[in-house]
Parts: sequence; structure tokens; C-alpha cells
Amino acid sequence: GLPCLLLISILGFRTGPVLCYSNGKVSQVCGSMLPSHGSSGETSSSPYQLQTNTTTFSPKDQVQVVLSGSAPFKGFLLQARDAVTPDSESAIGTFTLVRPDVTQLLTCSNRQGSAVSHTSDVSKTEVLATWNAPAEAPSYVQFFVTVVAQYRMFWVKLPGPIINQPDVTPLPTQPRTTPPLTSPTTPSILPGPFSSEECGRTKSCMLDPPGCEPRDPQCFFLSMTTEEPDKKSVRFELSGPAEGYVAFALSWDTRMGDDDVYLCVKNGDSVSVSAAFAAGRMYPEDQSQADLSSVSWRLADGLMQCQFSRPVAPSSPDTRRFSLEREYFLFLANGDAQQGKIWKHDRQPLISTKKKLITGPPEVLRGSRGPTLLKIHGALMLLAWMLTGSVGTFIASFYKPDWPSKTLLGQKVWFQVHRALMLLTVALTIAAFCLPFFYREGWSKVSVKYTKLGTFQTLTLLRPFDAVFCFNFRRFIFNWAHWAVGSAAEILAVAALFLGIRQSSLLLPQPWTTHVLIGYVAWLATFRLLLLLHKHFFVSPAAPELDAKQCILSGSALLHRWGSVIKSSTLALLVLGNIGLLVALLVAIGEI
Repeated sequence: GLPCLLLISILGFRTGPVLCYSNGKVSQVCGSMLPSHGSSGETSSSPYQLQTNTTTFSPKDQVQVVLSGSAPFKGFLLQARDAVTPDSESAIGTFTLVRPDVTQLLTCSNRQGSAVSHTSDVSKTEVLATWNAPAEAPSYVQFFVTVVAQYRMFWVKLPGPIINQPDVTPLPTQPRTTPPLTSPTTPSILPGPFSSEECGRTKSCMLDPPGCEPRDPQCFFLSMTTEEPDKKSVRFELSGPAEGYVAFALSWDTRMGDDDVYLCVKNGDSVSVSAAFAAGRMYPEDQSQADLSSVSWRLADGLMQCQFSRPVAPSSPDTRRFSLEREYFLFLANGDAQQGKIWKHDRQPLISTKKKLITGPPEVLRGSRGPTLLKIHGALMLLAWMLTGSVGTFIASFYKPDWPSKTLLGQKVWFQVHRALMLLTVALTIAAFCLPFFYREGWSKVSVKYTKLGTFQTLTLLRPFDAVFCFNFRRFIFNWAHWAVGSAAEILAVAALFLGIRQSSLLLPQPWTTHVLIGYVAWLATFRLLLLLHKHFFVSPAAPELDAKQCILSGSALLHRWGSVIKSSTLALLVLGNIGLLVALLVAIGEI
């Protein structure tokens, strides 16, 4: 426990990189002109073009450059480069702004004003800038532009006109400003929902919840079929709620990172299908349709469906696609998407319970959304604070007068039971507290509130140590310290339980699990109130002790005996109720 606490005490927070620059300050990508949007850009024809007001120039001349298009765009990056060596990444000349309200100058190649970009992501259809030729300009200059229509839709380094100085011969061939506009290939539309009838017979499937029907919008469905007759390709079917995106990944282990990812992303009234690579917990990289064929989709009845095929062996050794002749864990995730940009999934992905040979025999796979270590964490916390901790607290608060003449190992029964239960609570809490840090290999950057609350909740560790004040002349210090620390720990524990069942990494079914916890709090409050009333109205601490003869004859002694029986029965009922509520939540943890 102490090494774990030492680890937590030295952990800090770290922020991730910013990947989107709606303000146009993109100097860091001047060389590649590639936005940090997680993909390499569109390969289809662009609806945008560059034009200049002249084909020749002289040093120190000014040339007007116009970017326009048949579709609006949100961002751009414009540069001039030596047409003979356009890949040198060195910008030529400088620009003067025509509309400073929508465009701005950037510093590229250590030359101030050598590039132009947008100032905001407001849609636009045309921008103008004036290029200033340097005194020592190359003979040929070509303009290049990157245009961002949407976060997930952009064209990188589109070639523009080549202009030359008057005393040189124009280049024999000049790249066209933009290829002829053609409609990109449109994937086919699926005729209807997928079916699970052949799962385990002709195709392998993974469903969540188990046994659900793919036509149900709340059913997550993934299937794999090795295609006949040559068995050199595999057809994948993927469906889920039409709320943003659905994705699956092939992974070497049960942790995110270095995974082969396949995405179905809702973009307006259509669905984009692509493959990508996930390095760590970062945004998927290199999204494209390379190696994907027979792509089709459907967006209807609250469902989003995608179907595609890909070769068993990657088409190129340089690709990041995995071979399908190997065994992998399967991840199935979903989340929100806006304008084709995906956001982090708000719940733990469904992860297959075992590795699957993609081209292997058909089978129905089972998955879990709760990592084993986090399941154990949740179970230990529930056990500590719904059973041992709460019962131990009740015994110390209300059962000291009971079993007055009985001892256990030289101490009163109530004290030994209370101490054993609270020490067990401390042990369970320490173990539960450390497990998430072992799983995350550090401080969680996602469940920050829950992690901080759990850290404060470990105040329970202080409870055994306040016994050093348990001397007669310091008894009041012990009583107040023990009560204050214990009450704070119990309140924080209940708050942590409510937060814990809603964590994306261990998300329990809602709303009934929340109702169970509300019932647990009401259950404890009811028993605490009843025992407080009993203690106030039926127990007289000042009453003299009765000898054995008086106990037989006295009516008050009989009443005291019945009161003790009622209290014992109340304790038994409390324990049984706590166990019942605890079991309900443990079953929920086991089923996710």
C-alpha cells in the first residue's frame, strides 16, 4: 500500500498536443503543408483552384493570387515555391494581405510573411492575396495551397499556376491548377440490416449485448467472413447506433495502442468508411480506403451499417494494415462525431475475451467492456464500503452496550468485531486504490474527478493511527478525531461509489444501478434513524447495573433483554440487506 501511495504522490498532470488550429496559426506545418488532423487528406479531385493575374514576373513585382472554389472552405495555407524544386519546403517571397479580417501572414522558412492562412473557421468561397517577388527570385515560381473544407475533408498541397521571369523559356509542361472535377466513387447502399443467423456457422460474430439482433439500433454487431473460393479476402460487417461513429480494431493485447482500426463515421446524411492506425491513445492516423474494396453502407432506422472487404495479406509491406492470418483481440467502440471528426468514445470499448484468428473457424465471440483489474477494483470498493465499513461503523456507534460480559481474545466482543471489520476495510481500500494506477500505469487523465476523490477517500488509512491518542487524559481527542475522520471517509466513499459506476472504463447499466445505490443510502439512513431513536428513548446510560436476582424479577431488565434481541435482529437485517444490494452491483460488474 505505501509504495502505491508514494507513486501517486509524485504523479503529475500532463496535457496532450493540440491537433486543430481554427485560428490559422499553422506555422509548424509550413514544410509539409499537412494539417494535423489525423489523416493524409483527400485523394479525390478538388473543387478548388488557384489563379494569378499574370504568367510572368520580374523581381520585386507584385502578383495577385486568388483561391476560389465551387464549395465553401474553412481553412487554407498558401505558399510560393521554386517550381524546379517544389519539394524543397522553402517558401519564396512574401505576401501582402488584401482582406486582413479573413487572412493573416505567417512566418515560414524563417521569412516573415512568406505564407497566408485563415483567421477563423468561418466558411468562405474566395480569398485574395498579393505575392511580392523577392529581389533574387528563381526563374520559375509555383503556388501551392492546402484547403480544409471540413476537419476530416481537406486537400494537401494542391498545385497552382507556374509563373516565370521574362528572360527564360516557360517550362514545357505545367501542372494544371486542378484536375477536372469528377464525382468521387460513391460506395453502394446496403439493402437492409445485417443478420446474425449465420453467426457461428459461416461467419464469426461479436455482439453487444450478447444475442442481440443487428436490426436493433442499440445492438453493436461485428462479423467476419472469409470469402470463397480462394479465401484471400475477408468481408467485415459492422453496425451500431447512428449517433456518430462505430469502429473496430485488431489489437495484439487488451490495451489501446498500435492497433489496426476500421471506422464507420456519420458525416451528414452519408457514412465514410476508412482504415487507420492508432498509436497509443492518440487520434487514429493515416486514415484512407487503401486495401478496402466492395465498400457499402446504410444509414436508416437509427442504425449505421458498414460493409467492406480487405485482402488477408496487406497489399504493401509498408502499409500499417495487419495480416489477417494472425490472432488478435477485437475492440468494438463507438462515440460522437461532428462533420466527420470523431471524438473519444465515452464508454470503454467492448474487448473480446480471447484472441481470434480472423481467418479461423466461425464462432460467436464474447466480449467485455470492463478490464479485469478495474472490475476487481470496483468489487473491492463495493465490498469495503457497502459491507465491512458500514457494518463496522454501525457496531461502534450502536452496539457498545450489548454483550457486556462477553469477551473475545481478551477484549469486548463489539470492539474486536469493529476493529476486525475496519482493518479489513482499510486493506480492501488500499488494494482497490492501487489497481487503477497499475492498469493505467500512472495517473488517469480521463477519470480525474473520480481519481482525486478516491485519493482523498484513502483518509480511511488514518483511522488505525489515531489510536495513539486513545489514553484516558486524551480520550476526547481520540473520540473527536476518530469520529471526524471516519465520517469524512464514509461520505467520500459513498460519493466515490456514485461516481465510480458511471466511469467509462467500468460503466454499469443505468439507471438501475444508480437506483440501487440510492436504495443503499436510504437503507442505511433508515437503520441509523431507528437505532438513534432506540438509543435515545429506550436506553438509559445512567441506569444502575442489576444483579442476577434483580434481572430475573425486574420488568425493566426484561425490557432491556427484548431491546437487545431487537437490536441483534436489526443488525442481522442490516447485514442481509447490505449483502443483497452488494450482490446486485457485483453481478452488474461481472456482466459488463
